Amino acid sequence: MKQVRSLVRAFRILESFQVGEGRSISDISQEMEIPKSTVYEILTTLAGQGVLQRDETGNRFQLGIKLIELGSRARHTFPLNRVAAVPLKALSEAFNETVYLTVLDRDQVFYVDCYESTKALRTFSTIGDRAPLYCTAVGKAILAFQPAEEIRRTLSASPLVRYTSNTITDVEELLEELRRTAERGYSVDDMEHEADVRCVGAPLRDAEGRVFAAISVSGPAQRVTPQREAETAALVVRTAGDISKSLGYRSPAAVASGSGQGVAR
Repeated sequence: MKQVRSLVRAFRILESFQVGEGRSISDISQEMEIPKSTVYEILTTLAGQGVLQRDETGNRFQLGIKLIELGSRARHTFPLNRVAAVPLKALSEAFNETVYLTVLDRDQVFYVDCYESTKALRTFSTIGDRAPLYCTAVGKAILAFQPAEEIRRTLSASPLVRYTSNTITDVEELLEELRRTAERGYSVDDMEHEADVRCVGAPLRDAEGRVFAAISVSGPAQRVTPQREAETAALVVRTAGDISKSLGYRSPAAVASGSGQGVAR
């Protein structure tokens, strides 16, 4: 399918913006090897639509309010968010901890929705952020259920960065951790991505049974303790199962027993 070159360039430019960072025409032109005149036309067009805005100097551009509006619409209309909304809200309320919904995207987890705890000490929303697969509960919940060759490819694709003293960076140790995750049906981030934050995750399956997304309960390690792991995991797994059923997934056990008549299609 033919792509519109100017649109591709515009999206590449938008993706180059970082949180809290403005960009100049020269920066973008040099980094992306696009003529300054072309960059100027794209930036001023996007700014005219509210997608970008100029900073107080007038020489640098920042992401604009239109993206916030569009992002809010996407969050509430994205099909997975709609299906998962009620069960995830209930899961968050059951523990009064933050619950995340993520999808697999380009060897990372992408956060598409969040239901925050009402407690003062809590993990905060990261909608729109990305995180590694190997050291997050949602990431491990997805990675553990991929084909063996895909798991090894993913783990060897880029360096395994150590985020905390608990981050597992040895490939063989990670493979064993993923084996345990697949065996028990849920994953644990034991302060591996962020210090003093522990998470319990479970995979989501589509109608064909492929794991493409995951959910997690996340909170301060002093509340999401190893002693509560079994209790937390049971409800996380049950919630993930309910969402997967709503997406059309029927487990082998349900098919064999002839159950699952109420599964949404």
